[in-house]
This record gives sequence, C-alpha cells and structure tokens, in this order.
Amino acid sequence: MASPIKFGTDGWRAVIGEEYTFANVRIVAQAVADFLHTERLAERGLIVGYDTRFASERFAAACAEVLAANGIHTYLTGKATPTPVISYAILDKTAGGAAIITASHNPSSDNGFKYKPEYAGSASPTVIGKLEALLEANPVKRLNLADAERQGLVERIDAMPAYVQQITTLVDLDLIKRSGKTIIVDSMFGAGAGYLPTILDGGATKIIPINSERNPLFPGIRAPEPIDSNLAKLKKVVKESGADVGIAFDGDADRVGLVDEKGRFINQLQVFGLLAYYLLEVKGWRGPLVKSLSTTSMVSRLGELYNVPVFETPVGFKHIGPKMLETKAIIGGEESGGFAFDRHIPERDGILASLFLIEFMLRRNKPPSQLLEELFAKVGPHFYDRLDLTYPAEQRPAILQRVADAHPETLGGQKVKHISTEGGYKYVLEDGSWLLIRFSGTEPLLRVYTETRSAGIVAQLLDEGRKLAGM
Repeated sequence: MASPIKFGTDGWRAVIGEEYTFANVRIVAQAVADFLHTERLAERGLIVGYDTRFASERFAAACAEVLAANGIHTYLTGKATPTPVISYAILDKTAGGAAIITASHNPSSDNGFKYKPEYAGSASPTVIGKLEALLEANPVKRLNLADAERQGLVERIDAMPAYVQQITTLVDLDLIKRSGKTIIVDSMFGAGAGYLPTILDGGATKIIPINSERNPLFPGIRAPEPIDSNLAKLKKVVKESGADVGIAFDGDADRVGLVDEKGRFINQLQVFGLLAYYLLEVKGWRGPLVKSLSTTSMVSRLGELYNVPVFETPVGFKHIGPKMLETKAIIGGEESGGFAFDRHIPERDGILASLFLIEFMLRRNKPPSQLLEELFAKVGPHFYDRLDLTYPAEQRPAILQRVADAHPETLGGQKVKHISTEGGYKYVLEDGSWLLIRFSGTEPLLRVYTETRSAGIVAQLLDEGRKLAGM
C-alpha cells in the first residue's frame, strides 16, 4: 500500500487527525533520522521547531523523541518560532538541517512538516526523493522526551537572538528606529508575532500589532496567507490610524504582505519588483535574480535594465533555493509572497523582506504608493490577480486533459506568442502579459494567475483561464 505521506512544493501537509497524525509524523521523523545517518550529517544534530497551529509543540516533541532515539542531538525550540529563524539556526549551530512543524499558509484544519537541509534552504527535489524513499523503510524508534533531555540528547534553544544579530548586518535598524514611523503589523495569529516589535524596540518608531495572539482557528480569515482577501482588518487599521505602512506575515512568517499608507494592498508581484529594484538601485547589489514561472515579468525587465541575468524555475522554493545557491543570486522570489536574499539564507524570510521594504521607504523618503509609482516609471505598469478554484479530487485528470487539449490562438484579445508547459500551462501574449494555469502543490486547488500591462483585462484573462479548465 502506498504511503499517504507525499511532499509537495514545500514539505508535507495534511488534515490534522486524518493523514496528519502523531504516527505519521513519527514516520517522517524516522525517515529524516535515517537520511541524516545516510548522508553523514547525524553527528551535526538537527534543529526542530514549530509554529502556532493546533498541537504543533506536541508534534515537534514527538519528532524530537524519534531523533533522540536515533542518537541525533536535537535542538528543540522552546516556543513557536518563524521558519526563517529556525532555518538560520541551522547555520548558527552548524546543524545537519531542521525539521519544522508548520503548514505555513494552509487552512486551520491542516498541519505540516518542512525539512530544511544543512544549507538552510528548502529541500531540493533530490533531497525530497531520498526522504520519501526512506518513509517506513525502518521501524520507528522513540525515546521519552524527558529522558532524552536528561541524557542531553534534546537541548531547548531560543533561536531568536542569533537571528536578530544576523539581521543587523543586513538592515540599518537604527535608521528605522529613529524614523518615528507608525507601522501596523498583522501576524495572522502566527509565529511571527512579536518579532518586529522586539527588533525595532527602543526607538521613536511605533509598532502596532494586530492578530498577534495565538489562535489556531485563524478567526476572520480563510487561512493565514497575506493576500488581499485576508487582510481586510489590516487595511482598515492602516487607513483609520493614519499609519505609514502595514505589514503582514503568514503563519510561519516566511512570506510578507504589504499595505500602503492609504490602506491599499500592494500585491505580491509588485512587492517582488520593489524588493529587486531596491537591492539593485538603492543598495547597489549585483548578481542574478531568480523567479518562479508564476511571478512577475518586472523582474525580467529589471534584469535587462541592470544587466544581470534572470533565471526562471518551476513553482516552489525547492527549485528557487537551489538555483539561488547555484547562481549566487541576490534575490529569489515567488508569487505567494516569499522572498530570499543573498548574504542571508536561501530561504524565504518575511521578516527580513518587511524590514527591507521599510528601509526602502526611508532611503527614498517616500510612502509605499510612491515607491510603486517609481518602480512603474522604471519598468512600466503591471497588474496581477489570481483565482483559486476548488475541485473534487476525481475530476483532476479531466481538468488537466481539458487544459492540455486547449491551444488558444488568442487570449484577452491578443495573440498567444508562446505556451510553456513546465510546471503548468503558461500562455505568454504579444505585449508580455501572461496567463498561467496550474494545480497547487500544497492544497486541492486549481490556480489561475495573470499579470498584464493593462488593469482592464485582468478579470477577462482570469475568466478565459477558468473556461480553458472547464470550471
């Protein structure tokens, strides 16, 4: 019988109490232990961390018990901790990797298991293949957590101080603290709560947190994903308070959302453009840019303007992170709002991304809306949206076949210039606009994305994409 455990674009995720059980978490932990021994990384130990979801700390403890029973020194975080902070702890402790109990931006019904190798980024397809091959290869070993701690096999850690020290090498925190700006921070009930207030404490800048308490139900939002439809409260608070900017993090704080001073959402593709532009134009960094196929063509245009190469990958940081390491890229990003940076870790970091955005505002002395205008003046206006369409599981083959059989000559009144089938079906139009249809790698959703040069055809292109899929 095939294992129900399958790693998607970023780890294994499943419904708590159905496939996501303590027994299955232990099976994955045993596979990780076997992998570490096979790869001769076991003696370096493993970081184990978790988010604020239901029972995440208990699932993390179960994972630590298995690792300890396999003779692997385990650094277990003492509290819910963001994924980028846990990932940086790999480098700080020179560990063999990290296991993180989180389902990131998924609905409250889910939990998950991310594995980060020794380079502190997302596991590559090669690593994932090796892990999946080891699932249930050996019986699960367990050592009671209290006994493991007494024997020194499990060590409780606070990963925050080392991470904050690292951030000080990349961002002028004193500049931000002195600015006196008002920043609203929506942690979406997740692990990022408290990080910006702590990092920016002691200055004139005012940090106002919302949704900062732990609540695994994520009340008022479909899921802790920092996209427009989930940020009504943040937009309202920014507008009514007269704040300078709104920042949102997803459930494990590896993604960022941005709301401008007028309470308007700046979408993820625009944020990627802003970050890449900031690194190139203001900070003067030079090096390749890495983007997934579902994100903005503004990055490609910036590559042309600054004479740096741009590499496109399939969706997921399991592709983006390794490509960043291979090419020594200065930034890598994806449509979901996850961005990684050179001189740091090849892993999404919503906290660092937010600080770069705030620093950009101060360096240019402009609010977010004017920064976006500056970017558009450089690369031209770009407009984006996406549809998330649910479907019965048994209909997936038929939907895929309908899209495969469709060969539209025009979309949105423009000629289809090129069709790419790597990681989905992407239709590139004459003016550089594009439409992408692909299945989510983490949820039972069909996603339809578009980025256009004209705001007026966004809805039309999305509707045409939905019709191509027969939904």
